[in-house]
Amino acid sequence: MIYYKTNANWFGDLGHLAKSWTMVRIWRSVVAIGVYTTAICFAVWGFNLEEYISMNTSIFSLLGVILSIFLVFRTNSAYDRWWEGRKQWGALVNHTRNMAIYVNTMFPKDDQTVRRYFAKHISNFCLALVEHLRDGTKLEQLIYLTDEDKEEYGEKGHVPNHISMQIFDRMAEGHRNGELNEGDYINIKAQHQALLDILGACERIKKTPIPFSYAVYLKIFITAYGLMLPFALITTFSFGTIPLVMFIFFALLGVELLGEEIEDPFGLDCNDLPTGDIANTIKTNVFEILEDRKGKAVKHELYEKFF
Repeated sequence: MIYYKTNANWFGDLGHLAKSWTMVRIWRSVVAIGVYTTAICFAVWGFNLEEYISMNTSIFSLLGVILSIFLVFRTNSAYDRWWEGRKQWGALVNHTRNMAIYVNTMFPKDDQTVRRYFAKHISNFCLALVEHLRDGTKLEQLIYLTDEDKEEYGEKGHVPNHISMQIFDRMAEGHRNGELNEGDYINIKAQHQALLDILGACERIKKTPIPFSYAVYLKIFITAYGLMLPFALITTFSFGTIPLVMFIFFALLGVELLGEEIEDPFGLDCNDLPTGDIANTIKTNVFEILEDRKGKAVKHELYEKFF
């Protein structure tokens, strides 16, 4: 995700255009339509074909309005998915902090092992979820895994779900052993349930994109509009048709591709959510709560003795 300060540097913000793969795709398409329009202009004026081209530009105005309505719906739908994903990850931050505080408060004060267990598994749940929403969990990105953990997780098709089960197993064990009373168990179980709700909501966003027929229809509409537009403008604007068509195509195609980019908010595009950063923030917060550390760095040597 591109981080920037609102209204801080107008031209500096414009410089981010060169860093976005989506903008590169847009510029390539705009250049292509410019070459196409240039060829049309030379063909028409070179062979005196202007008298055979008579198109009413008001039709293209009407088509532009219709296309704009479709693009507004497309962009709003994509942004709703992006914002819903951000809200779910914001809720994940809150619930994992609450769970860490509950564990730290409810379990026996002298039991450091249980605190390390929950710190490790809550952090790994979030770290596993990051890649689960992309191409699948990468075990090397999880922390403090033993050889048994790696073998066990490697056999699972849904690692975040398995880690959540391990978290709940330890909660239930604490309830059976008398470490948690009935009221504490009910409260902390609600926090665990919230993790699964967030997991399911993110999977829903990931696995339910904009209907394919709608996306293809928009691409066909924009392409056809761009290909026909030079014939409507050339008799009025002559060679000025070239930059005009390029600009109009830039506006229409840009809205479509930007919506396509944020449609899946959990990927690695420039404007996707920084889920990796959020997961690492959760890891830091959880270890600070459960280990009562004042510093920011995780002391790896300490935890390697236990894991």
